[in-house]
This record gives sequence, C-alpha cells and structure tokens, in this order.
Amino acid sequence: MKPVVLVTRKLPDAVEDRLRKDYSPILNPDDVLYSADDIVARAEGADAIMPCHTEKFGAAVIARLPKRVRVIANFSVGYDHVDTAAARARGLIVTNTPEVLSDATAELTIMLMLGAARRASEGERLVRTREWKDWSPSFMVGTQMTGKRLGILGFGRVGRVVAKRARGFDMEIHYNDINRAPPELEEGAIFHETPADLMPHCDFLALHCVASPQTIKLLNAKLIALLPDGAIVVNASRGVVVDDDALVAALKSGKLTAAGLDVYNNEPDIHAEYRQLPNVFLMPHIGSATKETRVAMGMRALDNLDAVFSGKEPRDRVA
Repeated sequence: MKPVVLVTRKLPDAVEDRLRKDYSPILNPDDVLYSADDIVARAEGADAIMPCHTEKFGAAVIARLPKRVRVIANFSVGYDHVDTAAARARGLIVTNTPEVLSDATAELTIMLMLGAARRASEGERLVRTREWKDWSPSFMVGTQMTGKRLGILGFGRVGRVVAKRARGFDMEIHYNDINRAPPELEEGAIFHETPADLMPHCDFLALHCVASPQTIKLLNAKLIALLPDGAIVVNASRGVVVDDDALVAALKSGKLTAAGLDVYNNEPDIHAEYRQLPNVFLMPHIGSATKETRVAMGMRALDNLDAVFSGKEPRDRVA
C-alpha cells in the first residue's frame, strides 16, 4: 500500500505526477492556503505532509497532528516555519530542500541590486503612467554597480553564488559568516570577523543569513549606522533579519540610497511605509520562482520522502 502524503499547496505538474506514481497524495488543486485546523483535519490518515513555508507548524499544531504522520518534507530551503524542537520531541522527521534554490535566489538578488540601484520601480511607473516626458542629464540618475564593494552577510550556498555573479560586475567581495570559508570557496572574497566589521566595506549589502534567534533584527539601526553613506541594502533571505523601522528611517533620511526587498516581516502584510517609499524596489517573495527551480525543489522533497519510506536516512534532514 502506498504511503499517503498531504500536499498543502499546488505543486508543478511534474512533481504531482511523481507523487501520483509513487504515493497516494492528497492534493490541493485550487491552491487554497490552509489554516492550522485545515491541516490537522486533512492530515487524518496521512503518513507524511509536504508543506511550504506558508504553513506554520508550531508546537501546538505539531501536538495536534495524527500519530500516523511520520515526516514533514518541506517544499522550501527555509524551515523556520516548523518548530523543530517540538518535531523532535514528537518523533517527527523534518526535511528541507537546500542547494536547488541557490542559482534562482542569486539571480533574484542581482535583480534586487540592479533594480534598487537603477531606480527600476520609479522608471517603470513613469513609463506606465505616461509621466515620462523627455530626457535630460539629471533625469533618473541612479547608482552604478560596476566596481563597487559588495558585502554579503551569510556566505552559504546562495551567498557564494551571489559573489560569483557579482564578480561579473567587477565588484570587490566582502563577507561575514559564523566561520571563515576555505580559500577555494572564498575565491578572493575578504572575510570579516563580525557583522559590524563588515558594514564599513559595503557599498551594497546583501543579506543571506538564515532565520534564527540570533539573526532576528540583525540589521538594526546600530549596524546601519556603520554602513557607508548612500549604501544600498538588499534582502532575499528572511524578513526577520531586518528591523523594519530602522531600515525605513535610514531610507527616509538618505543614510541609505535604496533597498531591494523580496522578503518581509509578516508577509504579505508588510511594513506600510515600504509601499510609500520611492527608493524601495519590492518583489513578492519570488526568490525561487523559476520553473526549473520549483520542479527541482519538489523532486528533492520527494527524494527525502523516498528515503524515509524505504528505511534510509533522508539526505536533507533538519530534525
């Protein structure tokens, strides 16, 4: 008998085809965002759940899951939406989908950098609203990326790919991480011991750290004050790493020239002032949103499920 898998969101066709072949899936063809009550009810009879970061598995939800559920195979690299301590206590296996998102998220990061630096949101609005009247030397002047210093806060898989892409703009790479990377991964990037040490070397700052108690509001007023005047900040990691009030204040004061954001606190109910500021380039959390990556994420999640149900250790176990 095939294991029953509750799939909480609409997944790519190729992923759902494999689910139908190897499992008995409970699918969500209308892509409805399930509440905690919905998940608990629909998980009745399920052996596994395949959720996205949009579904929250706090301790209370995990405690209510049917005892038959053995594994939460996340369709995401981030797993801060799952209380991993509660999952371990319950005996639940939790997995994620690392590595396969790195290229797509790095591409999006470069887009955020360019969009913020070259005032893409403002320019597009001018064209769409027919407010664009003529050309002049002072019209829509932005910031050039080429040759600038890029600081990367979090030099993991995505951060290293961003560094590789940024070298195409002749950018000088600086970074901070918990540990210094070996020379073959640094590829000439300059290591700084602490986030505070990194800040003065960032004409552009890209955030690529994981969400954890240690990184909540990591980019705060104190760190922003250490950035060069006119720096540009981009975030394609997690919204919780930014103190929104501090970032908004720096954008309004001119301390920062611009920001490019793909992730936010309280998504999609983001800080209201971001929508009002012309110097913020906004994207709706689409770092992994390419056809190739979304299929790869699903296949990676299914590889983890295959391992669990064949009695093997899943490759991407996080709890």
